[in-house]
Amino acid sequence: MKIGVLALQGAFREHIHKLQALEVEASEVRLPDHLRGLDALIIPGGESTTMGKLAESFDLLQPLKAFTREKPTWGTCAGLILLANRAARQKKGGQPLIGGLNITVDRNFFGRQVDSFEADLDVPALAQAARPEDPTGPFHAIFIRAPAVVEVGPQVEILARLPENGPIVAVRQGHLLGTAFHPELSNDLRFHRYFLRMVETGR
Repeated sequence: MKIGVLALQGAFREHIHKLQALEVEASEVRLPDHLRGLDALIIPGGESTTMGKLAESFDLLQPLKAFTREKPTWGTCAGLILLANRAARQKKGGQPLIGGLNITVDRNFFGRQVDSFEADLDVPALAQAARPEDPTGPFHAIFIRAPAVVEVGPQVEILARLPENGPIVAVRQGHLLGTAFHPELSNDLRFHRYFLRMVETGR
């Protein structure tokens, strides 16, 4: 298995370190040729507008759209925004989106950088891929200038909300996974294991 991590900007190194900890081959993706031979892709957190514009500059946007139509792809924070079909309150001619996830995201739902926070999430789906050495119970999620999903289409599975029926912060649609938080900044490997299981089994 070989997983690519979009490395235009943002927390791509942290994802690579997590994959290496799980003994999975990981490679940085910056150009269209870098997508060849990959089994899956992770789009990290960062600045979604910057990432989208850089992808356009490197003629990478259309190859990314083609890749994500066919291969498992996971977007975290900014990556979730890029995978969304729609961004709320986006001005005409706004940032480029890769699309694929039938959701609407609000890019700055929780406010600015100073409004970043952490929360424990109930994510039952993680039990599918958990190992005995993994933590049990809620997933401790780190939100940094995070988006939220404000609308989902009929094919989208809601994996997690903030406590007390709060905003949607993790979704899956077939081979596409999106999280509004940063599992790569946690010591908990369960979300990465879950994604790898998606790649291996398609479930």
